[in-house]
Amino acid sequence: MADLNSYRNIGIFAHVDAGKTTTTERILKLTGKIHKIGEVHDGAATTDFMDQEQERGITIQSAATSCEWNDHRLNIIDTPGHVDFTIEVYRSLKVLDGGVGVFCGSGGVEPQSETNWRYANDSEVARIIFVNKLDRLGADFYRVVKQVEDVLGANPLVMTLPVGTEDDFVGVVDLLTRKAWIWDDSGDPTKYEVTEPPADMSDLIEEHRERLIETALEQDDDLLEMYLEGEEPALDDIKRCVRKGTIALDFFPTYCGSAFKNKGIQLVLDAVVDYLPNPTEVKPQPEIDLEGNETGEVATVDPAGPLRSLAFKIMDDRFGALTFTRIYSGKLSKGDTVLNTFTGKTERIGRIVEMHADDRIELDSAEAGDIVALVGLKNVQTGHTLADAKNPATLEPMVFPDPVISVAIKPKDQAASEKMGIAIGKMVKEDPSFYVETDEESGETIIKGMGELHLDIKVDILRRTHMVDVEVGKPQVAYRETITKMIEDSYTHKKQTGGSGQFGKIDYIVEPGETGSGFQFESKVTGGNVPREFWPAIEKGFRTCMDEGVLAGFPLLDVKITLMDGAFHAVDSSAVAFEIAARGAYRQTIPQAAPQLMEPIMKVDVFVPEDHVGDVIGDLNRRRGMIKSQEPTATGVRVKADVPLSDMFGYIGDLRTMTSGRGQFSMEFEHYMPCPKNVAEEVIKEVNERRAAK
Repeated sequence: MADLNSYRNIGIFAHVDAGKTTTTERILKLTGKIHKIGEVHDGAATTDFMDQEQERGITIQSAATSCEWNDHRLNIIDTPGHVDFTIEVYRSLKVLDGGVGVFCGSGGVEPQSETNWRYANDSEVARIIFVNKLDRLGADFYRVVKQVEDVLGANPLVMTLPVGTEDDFVGVVDLLTRKAWIWDDSGDPTKYEVTEPPADMSDLIEEHRERLIETALEQDDDLLEMYLEGEEPALDDIKRCVRKGTIALDFFPTYCGSAFKNKGIQLVLDAVVDYLPNPTEVKPQPEIDLEGNETGEVATVDPAGPLRSLAFKIMDDRFGALTFTRIYSGKLSKGDTVLNTFTGKTERIGRIVEMHADDRIELDSAEAGDIVALVGLKNVQTGHTLADAKNPATLEPMVFPDPVISVAIKPKDQAASEKMGIAIGKMVKEDPSFYVETDEESGETIIKGMGELHLDIKVDILRRTHMVDVEVGKPQVAYRETITKMIEDSYTHKKQTGGSGQFGKIDYIVEPGETGSGFQFESKVTGGNVPREFWPAIEKGFRTCMDEGVLAGFPLLDVKITLMDGAFHAVDSSAVAFEIAARGAYRQTIPQAAPQLMEPIMKVDVFVPEDHVGDVIGDLNRRRGMIKSQEPTATGVRVKADVPLSDMFGYIGDLRTMTSGRGQFSMEFEHYMPCPKNVAEEVIKEVNERRAAK
């Protein structure tokens, strides 16, 4: 049986272009998993195996791989950094026990780093920090550490200091041993020597070492007391305290180096083994019953326990669907029959494979603590729990954000139509943030996602991987509607045709709800004028109408409906009659409640060279942007703004033109805001024209 103490399930996450994939490549080289290093910019990285990843030099889907270091088994997931693919980071963090947050030495804490850090906090994942690219122009390790404190509100525990800066960066000082690791210029990660650090760094080393030891020993009062009395604790005791504090999320051991130049990675690997938790040291996943209520039980990591495993990613490849699964408890063997608690159906485990990017190693079984891929499961989707059929339970399911952008696509010819249906079915299974629906009136296929790049890549995958040529329409923004006025109203539904009739009368108040509250329903009926058994039908009638607002058919947000009174008929009243009454009430009252169009506002973060700041700010203002801040960095300025999504289409092209190709930006959904009158009128007119054309 595997020794779970020697397992580390870790993810590598960061902002786009901070060097995650390069760091993963170096780890694989050092652990002997690969012999030739592939570079991201050459399109040859091991974990970037999709065509689209190799061309664009970015990671799109998280890749899983395993390797060994110091007699420990590392299951590593390299996640994407681009904001449109955050969902990949989120679902990977859900199943990992520890993480390595990579930050760029010159870029520092970038917007996507903040989002990923927030996800990791939500999932309570212990992390170590690696400040990468210290050989870059403008790189400053101490500035990045300060940003981690200020921007992320985290407590970085500095474990190594850089020797030299920018082009002169040659190695790092390990504060615990006071030794310098200096690499030569050959680029070989194994060509280094451990020597005394430069004399001019001694004060800096002592200052940081003292801070490190004091912070670590706060985990153990006895050791701290001895230290304050002048007794130096043993190295193993300090390490034990660092491990305890890291797992408790009290601080984050912080390392530095340059993955591209092969400097500093060994110490990060040592830290993964020394300080990140094994599967048994992580808070167990809570179990919920089939109705979605917490049972109070947890999935304890134990190979002898009942099977509890979570499917966290579906990937389609040439051999069929691969279901990436984290096993929390129990054992899984080839030929087993397991229960999918979401669908209530059983699935037979055909093949179990261990993944190394897109290569696989066949396994006969896997057990608690393992991350494996299962081949050929039929109806399993991301977030589903696979459990012991005789002892079922569900693990907490994942929650995915709503899409903010959609485009219409249609196949070039009839032959492509069938292929497109099958291909899109596979793609939806793989990516829960990718939605597809058919417009019933026009018969068009609408695909929805998290941003322009997200949908671009999906269309690209359709064309190249699935050989389906499609025509793509103009991007459409996911607007919403809300109301701004309180209305008290009454509605009676009465229908009499031979036999028993239908009758339901409701008196109600419709009012704007709190921002972000969605749809709320409350009943204040007393005295039985509307019997309690009809309240759910009234709520259902109103709720089903919320999907289509009265201005332009967009979903209605933040509305509170209070049922005050009404009347019923002993024979003619029924749940159906009251549901129809609620729908009629919606159509009657919402248009009177001053409905308003809401548009998605995006949090935009633009990096721009100093001499182009004025142009970029002027352009964002023209796009109705609200400038929030400007922060000078070593190599330019970061401009943060809130900008309506509808004005951000094609922005990357304009930004490159303005900044001679040097500008970069990222954006993510922030909130909904009321649309200005002229914009709202334009949108409503466009929607009505589209409807008329159909």
